[in-house]
Amino acid sequence: MTAQEAQWLTRIIADEALDVLFQPIVDTSQQAIYGYEALVRGPVASPLHSPLRLFEVATQAGKLVELDILCRRLAIHRFAALDLPGFLFLNVMPLTIVERDFREGLTLGFINDAGIPAERVVIELTEHVPIHDYALMRQAVDHYRDMGFRVALDDLGAGHSSLRHWSELRPDFVKLDRHFISGVDQEPAKREFLRSIIGVARSLDCKLIAEGVETAAEHLCLWELDRGLSLLQGFYFSRPKSEPPIKLAMPLPGTAPLQVIAGRNARTICRQVADVAPECSVPKLAERFRCHPELRCVAVVQDGKPLAVVRRSSFLALFTNPFSHALYAKTRVMDVADKRMLVAEAEMPLEVLSQRLTDSHEIEQEDFVVTQNGGYLGMGNIVDLLREITAIQVRQARHANPLTGLPGNILINDTLNDYLSSGEGFAAAYVDLDNFKAFNDAYGYARGDHVIISVARLLQVQVESAGGFTGHIGGDDFMLLLPLAHWENVTRQILAHVEAIAPSFYEVVDREKGGIKVENRQGTASFFPFFSVSVAVKPVAADAGLEALDIASDLSALKHQAKKIAGNSLFVERRDGSAASRQNEGRHAAS
Repeated sequence: MTAQEAQWLTRIIADEALDVLFQPIVDTSQQAIYGYEALVRGPVASPLHSPLRLFEVATQAGKLVELDILCRRLAIHRFAALDLPGFLFLNVMPLTIVERDFREGLTLGFINDAGIPAERVVIELTEHVPIHDYALMRQAVDHYRDMGFRVALDDLGAGHSSLRHWSELRPDFVKLDRHFISGVDQEPAKREFLRSIIGVARSLDCKLIAEGVETAAEHLCLWELDRGLSLLQGFYFSRPKSEPPIKLAMPLPGTAPLQVIAGRNARTICRQVADVAPECSVPKLAERFRCHPELRCVAVVQDGKPLAVVRRSSFLALFTNPFSHALYAKTRVMDVADKRMLVAEAEMPLEVLSQRLTDSHEIEQEDFVVTQNGGYLGMGNIVDLLREITAIQVRQARHANPLTGLPGNILINDTLNDYLSSGEGFAAAYVDLDNFKAFNDAYGYARGDHVIISVARLLQVQVESAGGFTGHIGGDDFMLLLPLAHWENVTRQILAHVEAIAPSFYEVVDREKGGIKVENRQGTASFFPFFSVSVAVKPVAADAGLEALDIASDLSALKHQAKKIAGNSLFVERRDGSAASRQNEGRHAAS
């Protein structure tokens, strides 16, 4: 530590000159952001801009606890100011929580000031020094849990972290060190390690978070490895930002949103239940519960805003002895209400609401409050939610391809009809992989599925960026619907990307040869180059007067023409201005 660094540290702490950034943690099973890890940086122009150096100097100067608590306070208030959804993951030094915070309840005070419930905060134990006193550490962790916090163990497999920490502290979350994620698609040993860790996590009822996901290949490999490993974090999704995204900027494999479930949100299952004022008397509410046996939960509302709930079972339990009526005769409802309630905005998708209910271990889950722009709208019930979720899952199974999660044939046809009836022109494209059967025969169906998922992911990214639609017909065939102004750029990007990624799916020896040799049933070996993609495009004018079957038939013929061209190819049906005249132009895609 230099004198300059010491001076900078003193100034940073005194002026609270820290930048707070947030990096999303993505839940691939819900196609949503699960929460955010709060990260800090020193001033850009200072020698302590790097967090590693910042905390190293603080440790050497004896100010680690002071700096840690400052970081926590600033992160909490910034999280609240941005009104970010999901959980807040706070990096906390074990040394800190067994010293000042454990004694003084600083973190609880910070979140109370910021108006964030403890149930949304995860204490992420980040080590710069080893844990020596596990008994004291367990006591501190239990203390946090008693207040409603959850606990995460950071960087499993790195530094001082060990399986003993996991065993001793029994965290709610374990974050896997990026070492085990980097290049996981290329290293079988890392995949075997992850399978073992996933098994341990399931047995301990602990959620894993894979850190350091930086490439599409790593992401797809994790998705293929185990669908239960759904919480991911890394540059692939978003870098740490001062104002992070609140929605995913990309679709994820297996979770493509389906049009058939559009509009199914909390409003769908909201029931109008008359609320009560905080000043309402307990006997008056008791009479209401007695007169309405079907009434399970009532919201306590003031100035249109829900403050708490009163649940039938716990409320009526107050009147279990002869003196209860006299005891509560002059008591206000607010004095016996439960402020721990789950609140869902009316537009919250049912899948997101279901996940929030699942995660709300500390809250009775039978009923929840529904709001519109923060104002009380009504009550929702878990039974109604389960009924709707079940119906959604049935519809998804019927309309989605099970491998990629993309809309299947029924929804493709429905969407194509919607495009035709919209009165606007569009381009329909048929995408088919070439030499894919040879790849499957040589490497097996598991790796073949990996290729299909990768291509599906690539198509989604390119098509969604243009505001189009991606469907999975089956096998290695896909259907795209694109705006007329963007189809050419999108299809050429797809061709270039497939050509770039295809070699990476082959073994090194086959990569050097440019393809693979595969024997047919007669024992004759043939050479097949890297798989490629053929794209057939049919522009459809606004006044074309076509039906879905016409387009499907034309695309089938165009696809066969496209597949006659070696390598990645684009074959387009051109029109010279008259409906009857057509010019088919085939060409090899330039990458």
